[in-house]
Amino acid sequence: EEKRIREFYQSRGLDRVTQPSGDDTVGGDPMGLPYSTFDHSRAHYFRYDEHVSLCLEKLSSSKDKSKAVLQQKYVRCSVRAQIRHLRRVLCHRLGLPLQHVQILFDSEPLPDHMTMKQLWLSRWFGKPAPLLLHYSIKDKRR
Repeated sequence: EEKRIREFYQSRGLDRVTQPSGDDTVGGDPMGLPYSTFDHSRAHYFRYDEHVSLCLEKLSSSKDKSKAVLQQKYVRCSVRAQIRHLRRVLCHRLGLPLQHVQILFDSEPLPDHMTMKQLWLSRWFGKPAPLLLHYSIKDKRR
């Protein structure tokens, strides 16, 4: 059996995952689960998440003569990213204060706490990528 297991892992170019023996659980899981060779403590928080592709287009209005248009309107982000994260990136790219930018879906403002996965599943499921979102720039009243 050991020979078959060794051949299986070698044929696929994989390192064999071993279980801790006895009471020695240093580096392993105290529940007796196999060791993992991936060090999660050094991983980027969103790197291994699912991703969603977005298209951010400016909501056009006849009275809006602003030049605040994105050069790159396509974005790929984690499904755990929230609308507030997207707004911050958008404001940074456009050079505008946070309170002046609003993100919309079908002309409806989206709440800051909504995640991309919630948005995709509730409003874009079954449609082709990228998810189309609009942004509007509020009037700067002095």
